[in-house]
Amino acid sequence: MSQIRDLFVKKDTSNDILKQSGLEKTLSAFNLTTMGVGAIVGAGIFITPGVIASLHAGPAGMLSFVLAAFVCALAALCYSEFSSTIPLAGSAYTYVYTVFGELVAWVLGWSLVSEYMFSVSSVATSWSAYFQNILAGFGWRLPVFLRAAPGTASVPGGRFDLIAFLIVMIISVLLLGGVHESARVNTAMVVLKIAVILLFIGVAVFYVKPANYHPFMPFGVGGVFKGAALAFYAYVGFDAVSSAAEEVKRPQRDMPIGISMSLVIASILYIALATVLVGIVKYTKLNVADPVAFALQYLHLTNLSGIISLGAIVGMTTVLLVMSYGGTRLIFAISRDGLLPQRLHKLSPKTHVPVSNTILFGLFAAVFAAFIPISLVSELVNIGTLFAFALVSLGVVFLRRNPDFAHVKAAFHVPLYPYLPILSFILCIGLMLMLQVFTWIAFVIWQAVGLTIYAIYGYRHSLARQRLYK
Repeated sequence: MSQIRDLFVKKDTSNDILKQSGLEKTLSAFNLTTMGVGAIVGAGIFITPGVIASLHAGPAGMLSFVLAAFVCALAALCYSEFSSTIPLAGSAYTYVYTVFGELVAWVLGWSLVSEYMFSVSSVATSWSAYFQNILAGFGWRLPVFLRAAPGTASVPGGRFDLIAFLIVMIISVLLLGGVHESARVNTAMVVLKIAVILLFIGVAVFYVKPANYHPFMPFGVGGVFKGAALAFYAYVGFDAVSSAAEEVKRPQRDMPIGISMSLVIASILYIALATVLVGIVKYTKLNVADPVAFALQYLHLTNLSGIISLGAIVGMTTVLLVMSYGGTRLIFAISRDGLLPQRLHKLSPKTHVPVSNTILFGLFAAVFAAFIPISLVSELVNIGTLFAFALVSLGVVFLRRNPDFAHVKAAFHVPLYPYLPILSFILCIGLMLMLQVFTWIAFVIWQAVGLTIYAIYGYRHSLARQRLYK
């Protein structure tokens, strides 16, 4: 019985909140908002509207984004309460550790590792496609075997995506310079990216043909829900925002603002772009890696297509930056708890960055980007995200009932408690069930690998379990 109890030992966050972790507190609410927009409005807005419209929802893809935004908004409320109560690195992993115990936290943390890693990989793949389009405009082309991963439908003969590999490694080097410098670069790119998106919407709206909206829902209501499940690929960014809690000047105030504002801004941009995109090009033609640039080429607006491709590259660069950052901070938190080797949370005395895990995370993500096609990677991101959202939503119910946090004055509380957290949990599980069988099989295999690592290393080195027997 004691061994079973050990598996569900809970993290004592009181000491961690009070002591200095070594991470620099340099981020503000504005920085968090730009981080969130940088992560959410990137590859998703330049890729998923086309895929969702062509394969799942048709012109009703805009409703898929509305539904996904609604579910994300509920989850964001729950994240906001947790982040203002427990301002620690690790995001959902840390929150779940405090209310459900170690084994559940490990399962979730391992899921989030896949979310961040595969998100970076899939975005890098699309970044490569857009960048190669720009090179092609100058007549420069890589050898076919270096253009894409094996199995990429649009590039027969691809064996290794060189550009995707290189951009992930470049982002890792940038992160090694420190979070403050990375945040400044991210803010500049976010401003440019939003300007490019607004330019596309402002120009494309004059080419909308009402006939392209018919039939509006060719795949039925089920297609809209399946599209919403895929749209979560676009909304994973605010989880990365919550992972920055230990580096925020005033986390109780700034975390809820950063999470909510980034989601609001991103949702408006997604829905507007998805609406215009299917209005200018028939949805059946949008199953391509770069649908926005494709739509402009379709309209023979080649000069604007080049600007959009550049904006897409800038936008996806911010996603790579923020999601890589979130992944390294998650590994930092798991390692600090003893569930992964301690070397992974050692900080550089100069930049206060976890150097080893930043390099290791970047290397794995780069290899996945180089060898796995985007069609197999994107849904792997969604299932990890939905799983995290579901547990965080349910966790708020247990957080309120936890006597250890009765004295904590959180800056934010989820309204209509406990109904909204429970509704969020149900909707997240419902969208998980909409994902393909392949995604579930891959998820189970990934979890089997994670549980093996926990059994061999994490269980034996857990600091929470060691404190239990002191």
